[in-house]
Amino acid sequence: MRRREVILALGGAAAWPITGRAQRAVKVARIGYLSTNLASSPHHHEAFRQGLRDLGYVEGRNIVVEYRDAEGKVERHPALVAELIALKVDVIIVAGSTLTARTAKQATSTLPIVFIAVGDPVGSGLVTSLARPGGNVTGLSAVSPELVGKCLELLKQAVPEVDRVAVLWVPGALGERTDKDMLEGAEVAGRALGLQLQFVDARGLENFDRAFSDMTSAHAGGLTVLPSARLLREHRRLVELAAKNRLPAVYTSREFVDAGGLMAYGANLADLYRRGATYVDKILKGAKPADLPVEQPTKFELVINLKSAKGIGLDVPATVLTRADEVIE
Repeated sequence: MRRREVILALGGAAAWPITGRAQRAVKVARIGYLSTNLASSPHHHEAFRQGLRDLGYVEGRNIVVEYRDAEGKVERHPALVAELIALKVDVIIVAGSTLTARTAKQATSTLPIVFIAVGDPVGSGLVTSLARPGGNVTGLSAVSPELVGKCLELLKQAVPEVDRVAVLWVPGALGERTDKDMLEGAEVAGRALGLQLQFVDARGLENFDRAFSDMTSAHAGGLTVLPSARLLREHRRLVELAAKNRLPAVYTSREFVDAGGLMAYGANLADLYRRGATYVDKILKGAKPADLPVEQPTKFELVINLKSAKGIGLDVPATVLTRADEVIE
């Protein structure tokens, strides 16, 4: 072997251990992703994954995501949280459920937890304040105080002759303080719009038929559904019941409209899930949840389903249609 070839060969051999050490030094982050029901809104979870990709994370290469799905059974949450803690994940993502976020917080006071699209983080005890969360929990809220009033306003504009509206809600879904604020906000908006409101609670799935029976018996001419992870999981059934009872309804999540509901106004949840990935990135780079302010929704969307309107004999005014971000025909 020539002298030059020997030197190059020795130089290459000397570099092997350094290269190997550099490769071994690349840390693969591990995050836990806990959902109450993955099947109910798969595009939200895909938006979160896209957010990770936009930040340079590739599943299986520099990040591993441990998905855990309660499949609609909230009693499974404690066991699933325990599984993720045992796996020593770097951060737990809680998707769209205040109850699940509480369960995770009760299980660990040290592991970072990021919630996405929950109700009132302060009122439910998840964080001390929006600006300074404190502890090991932070994330993104999906509810704004003016949301229910805006929904009632849109319903009145879409159905000008309506004078009585049913308000379907789940007590405790958003925390006591937020529930109170939502109901009071609905009453204030109702008075301003000349609407008589009928509050109907849906504490269990078995109560849905009774709830709609109460609405029709009271001659409700419209329906608004307040935010709730439980009602979102049952969005198809609620849409079917509204159509069956020919009730024009406005929801706070577009999933209802995609399933055949009339219209929805609320936070753009896909945007919230994409932004949730930025919290993961910051925490993996050393930020503490206590120092990451809770974000509130900044992007809202109005979606209208004209096919559904036709099905209940409703002609949506052009003034409402022109304000829609998307019209499904």
